[in-house]
Amino acid sequence: MTNDQSPMTNVLLGKTLPELQEVALSVGLPKFAGKQLAEWLYVRQVRSFDEMTNISLKGREALRERYVIGRHAPVREAVSTDGTRKYLFEICQSEGRSNSEAGHFVETVYIPDDDRATLCVSSQAGCKMGCRFCMTGTLGFHGHLCAADILNQIFAIDQWAMTNDQLQITNLVFMGEGEPMDNLDQVLRALQIMTAPYGCAWSPKRITVSTVGIPAMKRFLDESECHLAVSMHNPFPDERAQMMPAEKLMSITDVVALIKQYDWSHQRRVSFEYICWQHNTTLRHAKELLRLLKGLNCRINLIRFHEGVDRDFPASNEQQMAFFRDYLTEHGLTTTIRRSRGEDILAACGQLVNALQSR
Repeated sequence: MTNDQSPMTNVLLGKTLPELQEVALSVGLPKFAGKQLAEWLYVRQVRSFDEMTNISLKGREALRERYVIGRHAPVREAVSTDGTRKYLFEICQSEGRSNSEAGHFVETVYIPDDDRATLCVSSQAGCKMGCRFCMTGTLGFHGHLCAADILNQIFAIDQWAMTNDQLQITNLVFMGEGEPMDNLDQVLRALQIMTAPYGCAWSPKRITVSTVGIPAMKRFLDESECHLAVSMHNPFPDERAQMMPAEKLMSITDVVALIKQYDWSHQRRVSFEYICWQHNTTLRHAKELLRLLKGLNCRINLIRFHEGVDRDFPASNEQQMAFFRDYLTEHGLTTTIRRSRGEDILAACGQLVNALQSR
């Protein structure tokens, strides 16, 4: 942690422009200083008040007395032979956060690929969804990440990339720990800051948010223009419920029906994530996928199962995955096999945190 980070403090990172304008007024600065704060936080991505050189020394001291930036470095890093890097960030204590929520770790994964660099961020510490095949589910749920926690993952890694002659982040995916739709207020706040003109001014088309499919997904679809990725893994509700308890909150048939109410014919994209096991890559499953997704402009991403995850789910072999992909593609459903990355550094969600806590 930096010297600007202390327990139970007001954090500036994650505040919107109107909120930063209120902050400026509260410490005796003019309202327009809120725009200056936004630029320092989100464009220049500073780590200390001393760097805010167009704010008076008196104003910076007043800010320092009442606020912290909210930036802190990862506590651990693992580097894969394929260039993937995984980072652990500690959740920091701040105003409104209990001691039980602070002191836990979340994972962030940097994935370079030719001229792209994708960052996979977490939205919660642990997860409530309890998917049987997911290592994060074994960690339990330890709290929601605030927008500052989410943004800090992005800024810390992007600045690392700039410093180390690596690719700056080109794409952002909310596919790390947690269910983003279960922490939607803070996820939407982070997305607003990432895409707003006063913030990072990213196109929402550079950002994908994942979900297992819960009712809050409708609000996301209404309030965000970012891409959507649904963790499906099985098109049959009864089979899906046996490994994904969230199926009981919102059936995959209802998830797809809701998605079909929206327009996916332009730049916004919906995809379905599908981890491949021996039991869900049969011809029967392929035909049901085609029936369920008929008429929907979407794609299927087939994912190899990380065998290191200690669960009783035998993975599909290469021949099964290729058959599944080819059958779906030949029948009009765009399907790709996602290349596995970072297996030598425990890159699957929750694996590194679990290993750390075990030690």
